[in-house]
Formats: sequence, structure tokens, C-alpha cells
Amino acid sequence: MLPADLTQALTEHTGFKPQAERMLGGGSINEVALIWLGSEKRRAVLKWNSAALAPMFEAESRGLALLRAQDTGLTVPEVLGCGPAGRHSWLLMSWHEPAAKTEAAMERLGAGLAALHRCSSPHFGLDHDNFIGRLPQRNSPETGWADFFMRHRIEPQLSLAVKAGLLPNRWLSSLDALEKRVQELFPDEPPALLHGDLWGGNYLITTGGAPVLIDPAVHYGHRETELAFTRLFGGFSPGFYRAYNAHYPLAPGFEERTDLCNLYPVLVHVNLFGASYAAQAQAILRRYIG
Repeated sequence: MLPADLTQALTEHTGFKPQAERMLGGGSINEVALIWLGSEKRRAVLKWNSAALAPMFEAESRGLALLRAQDTGLTVPEVLGCGPAGRHSWLLMSWHEPAAKTEAAMERLGAGLAALHRCSSPHFGLDHDNFIGRLPQRNSPETGWADFFMRHRIEPQLSLAVKAGLLPNRWLSSLDALEKRVQELFPDEPPALLHGDLWGGNYLITTGGAPVLIDPAVHYGHRETELAFTRLFGGFSPGFYRAYNAHYPLAPGFEERTDLCNLYPVLVHVNLFGASYAAQAQAILRRYIG
């Protein structure tokens, strides 16, 4: 059963009173449901949260539109609307029926992601800020990767974790040393358009074998951070990586940089889910700066 204020807002927006078919799993931040719209029983995905998080859905809507505008061979849900609804905020998107993740489909995903990463910009960042999970993600443009990665990814999350008592204060005094390591280790590459939150739960394969990207945190960044994140929790097959490298080979030394790339999502998990990720974050910091 949908909350009454959501039902009213969606009825006004679509002209049809929505009916919930079932709740959808996989969301740790929002409520998500598969709903019916109209007499033809058209399906759509509805996400909702508190009214205070309306900017999160607005940013996700913009990110989905940016991904949809690229010619990559990947499918991206169409945004059917978003907005406030009394005590709630909501995002409505097209529904794509999930199916088994075949190797052929995973190869399509790898090739499509390589095509997405060929989409570039003069600067790292984006023309607006957005969110990673429910945490603000700052995207102020920078011409250098190390500047962007440290100022707008690592420092904000590390400061947040230290303030919450989840990590010791001493790591904040090591940021200059870490930035030097970033400058030394990363190859010079153009900013790449990234999904930004690509783990195994943020894509699906449709019944027709099409890869679909969902729940993005888009920005122009270093593409190695996206590939590293796909390894953090698994969910991507060997065929995915073969296809990616066939279309856009990674620079030598990627394995040496993988943990450094993943410092950002690990810090995000510290701040979203607590101290269980703190040891992993500190192990990465010790590896690169002692």
C-alpha cells in the first residue's frame, strides 16, 4: 500500500491512480515498489523517501538523463517524473524486466561501459553536485585528477568519518602525502563519464539481454575508479572485463591502483553503514602512505 500523499501526487502527475504490485528489494536507502499505472496496467518503478531528500531524487533524475543521452548501447531507465508529495519525495521511472545475467549480456555491458567512458569533458566533476547513497557528493570542476579526487572525494568523506569518531584524526594530517601518491600512481587520462556507483546491485540484464544501468551517481572522473569499484563487491563476470579491455584497454599498473581507487567507496560505506568498514579503510590508507 502506497502512502496517501504519494498516491495523490502520482495521480495528479500521471492522470492515473497508481496501484502497487510489489515491493522491490535491493534498496538500502529508499523504499522501492513496482506499480501499475492506468487501465492498460503499464508498469513503472517508484522510489520514495522523506521530503527532505527531494534533492537526491532531482540529482538522480539529472544523472539518468545524462546517461540516456549518450550513444553507448546501454539501456538507462526513462524518468517519468519526480517531486515532493507531502511528507515524502519520489522518483518514477520506466520498468525493465530483469532476467539471468548471461555471458553475452555481460560482454555487452563491458563494451557499453567502455563506450560510456569514452564520453569526456574538459574537467573532472560535473555542472552540479549530487549524491552517493544519501550522502552529498561534491562535483566542483577541477582540471587535475588528483585535485578532484582529494578535494571532492577523499577529504569530505574522511573528514565526515573522523568527525563521527569512526576513524582516528591522524589520517587527516596525511592527506598531503596521499595526494602525492595519487599524483605519482595514476596515468594521465581524460575525464570519463562514469556511472559513479557501479556495483553488482546497480545494473540488471533484461529478458532481451540488454544491460540496464540504475541508481547512478554520475560525474566525470578517472575511469579506473569505476572498474575498481566493480571488483569491490563482485558481481561482474570475466567476459565483462574482457569486453571492456578489448574496447578501451586499461593502462599498465591498474592492479597497483585498485585499492587506492576504492578508498572513496569504502569511506562512503564507513559513513553510511558504520565502523564495520573502518578497518578496510585504514588498511588502504596504510598501504599507500604507511
